[in-house]
Amino acid sequence: MKTFINFLVILSVILLGVDSVFAGGGTRNGTGGANELVIPVGARGIAIGGSGIATETGLSALFWNPAGVAGMTNSVAAQFSHMNYIADIGVEYGAVGINFEGFGVIALDVKSLNIGDIPITTNDQPDGTGQNFSPQFLVAGVSYAKALTDRISIGLTFHYISETIAQVSASGVAVNAGVQYKDLGDITGLNFGLVIKNIGPQMTYGGPGMLVKASPIGSTSTPTDAFLRSPSFYSISAASFDLPSSIDIGLGYAPVIDDINSLQFSGTFENNNFSGDLYNLGAEYGYNKMFFVRAGYAISPKNQDPNYIYGFTAGAGINYDLGGIALRVDYAYRGVKYFDANHVFEVSLGF
Repeated sequence: MKTFINFLVILSVILLGVDSVFAGGGTRNGTGGANELVIPVGARGIAIGGSGIATETGLSALFWNPAGVAGMTNSVAAQFSHMNYIADIGVEYGAVGINFEGFGVIALDVKSLNIGDIPITTNDQPDGTGQNFSPQFLVAGVSYAKALTDRISIGLTFHYISETIAQVSASGVAVNAGVQYKDLGDITGLNFGLVIKNIGPQMTYGGPGMLVKASPIGSTSTPTDAFLRSPSFYSISAASFDLPSSIDIGLGYAPVIDDINSLQFSGTFENNNFSGDLYNLGAEYGYNKMFFVRAGYAISPKNQDPNYIYGFTAGAGINYDLGGIALRVDYAYRGVKYFDANHVFEVSLGF
């Protein structure tokens, strides 16, 4: 009973003030920025359709629910992945975590987008100047996770966001906070998870690219005097934009079969401040704790036509012990409308 009361207290703290953050969710499509925050990483979580809020553990949980990082079993772990994202964009990701006995797990992670070169065009040269620019989008995070009891884990992530497009840039910070509860209602294998993501102040673009050259009109005594004045540089004030905040609630259930075979089912409900609600379902089968196959599906009832482009997911993984080094290789597939499918390749090491 005491464990359950502690869980309710933590849950209440996480939910405090969330209503105001998500007011108007689903009615502000396209108004959120910093969308690199919502590009998923973690091949297993992607393969099960993003439904692992309650079931992801170790470094694989960093994106989905930082509370799951407390389940890291190695003293040190590292994870690296590459995703072929939409429109020929590459998503590179790396994370490392250290498990301090009695204190918890501290993890660092970095996600960057490789967009490639884009030709520079101007009003005078709409076909291009012969020069290129390469947008830079980066998210770097530090996380802390701890198991408070044998059932309750909590986690917190602070992200630094950096966006640079030609001569303008924006930066900001975002916070993720999550909790996981194992064996909910004393039912073995039934897990609960909750996480709020990307809570932070608005971001605004600025920089020399916001300067425009123009002649002042209407500030002199005669129209002729206005045209005689030299052109000056004026700064354009960019509008601020919200982060793509969301709250995810998930359940997972792993029925007991035998020592060789394992099954896990999971589901998540996501409410966010920039589009319709999402329902994610997933399943995983494991053989001998070594080979795994996965599948999932994401549903967005309010955005079935062109607004939501993702759906079926699948993947596989293999775990192997290299003489004290735990090697894990995972692959995930995510179907996409109008674009080539996403492919994710991931390698994890545990020491």
